[in-house]
Amino acid sequence: MADILEIFTDGAARGNPGKGGYGVVLRWKKNYKEISGGYRYTTNNRMELLAVIVALESLTRHGLTIRITTDSKYVVDAVEKKWVFGWVRLRFKNKKNPDLWMRFLESYKLHTISFHWVKGHGSHPENIRCDELATEAADGGNLLVDEWFEKNKDLS
Repeated sequence: MADILEIFTDGAARGNPGKGGYGVVLRWKKNYKEISGGYRYTTNNRMELLAVIVALESLTRHGLTIRITTDSKYVVDAVEKKWVFGWVRLRFKNKKNPDLWMRFLESYKLHTISFHWVKGHGSHPENIRCDELATEAADGGNLLVDEWFEKNKDLS
């Protein structure tokens, strides 16, 4: 059986929209890495999705078998129920976050990825850690600008 890269993600927003952040934990064999970032004005769903994107974009190899664990039904259902592929065909008409979904799909196609949903704020240690990373990033200084969102608020 192939080695599986485990990715855990979470997003947070202080207000929705408001300050936001994402947190990521990557686990590969005995290796462990954390990633986080914060934005001055964004939404929770954008941060949930951006966490997955940042994790995938951080990888230096293609063709990996990946299991992503998240508390975002938005992300899990969009991919596992294949909604996002219909949204692409319809050019995201009346759908939110097309910029991030297109960015996600660029990395998604490079790997074999499955999603696993966990209840947020529960007892899952990596989800708890990702939440800590996301909220710390949202509350931190040097927040980035979610340029697409700030220009297109009505579409997000």
